[in-house]
Amino acid sequence: MNQYEVPQRDYEPVQPRSGLRDLLKKLLAPLVAVGALLVKFGAVLFKAKFLFSIFVSAAVYVWIGGWWFGIGLVVLLFVHEMGHVLEAKRQGLPVSAPFFIPFLGAAIQMKRMPQSAWHEALNGIAGPILGTAGAAVCWAIGAYYDSRPLIALAFLGFLINLFNLVPFLPLDGGRIAVAIHPWIVALGLVALVGLVIIQPNPILILILILGGMETWRRLQMRNHPESQEYYRVKPWQRIVIAVLYFSLAAFLVIAMDLTHVPRDF
Repeated sequence: MNQYEVPQRDYEPVQPRSGLRDLLKKLLAPLVAVGALLVKFGAVLFKAKFLFSIFVSAAVYVWIGGWWFGIGLVVLLFVHEMGHVLEAKRQGLPVSAPFFIPFLGAAIQMKRMPQSAWHEALNGIAGPILGTAGAAVCWAIGAYYDSRPLIALAFLGFLINLFNLVPFLPLDGGRIAVAIHPWIVALGLVALVGLVIIQPNPILILILILGGMETWRRLQMRNHPESQEYYRVKPWQRIVIAVLYFSLAAFLVIAMDLTHVPRDF
């Protein structure tokens, strides 16, 4: 045989299995989706305040409950806030990057108010809807892999979104309730005062103080023509937001019951 002659193989080269390619595609698909999201909203997300606050919050939660708890909780909070960001963008509102505060969750800052109470309610409920969807995904993965920590994390996600539906400012429920009926906020006030009495908590007291100040400010402005126009909501809009609000609250109560697991892991 000539030394430059390429030897002939009497076998076919091993080809990668299609199953492996399919698995890689499935694994890369979420990364591609996340990459597309970051490209689209990168200007909103990658700011110093966002990065610093999410790092500090994650570190605190990891220190309290371990890696799965800390990282999972931050992800669920992020998903919730992205609901507000996406709805604000849809309405054409300038919005800040989400910023995280340990033990208080996360928030965004809108640089101007929505057009009306109806639009404010839509932005308010967008966070709990997407946050509930994120917790449901966590529940589904936990059920598939029989992972009690993931199911417990889903329970926490449902709890956070349900608490946010308490109809009292500055919680999301308060922003939703004003489009249904202003007196629902009074019920939220009673509920929050009851929680403070039954289970005194600095966070609940802070929410009560901030919410009381915001509610008082809005009451003082209720007779202004601009304020009256802002809170003029059509009957069909009240019905739509009420159905969304109470249906979501009912689902969260049921989901919490189904995902409650003893804390023995």
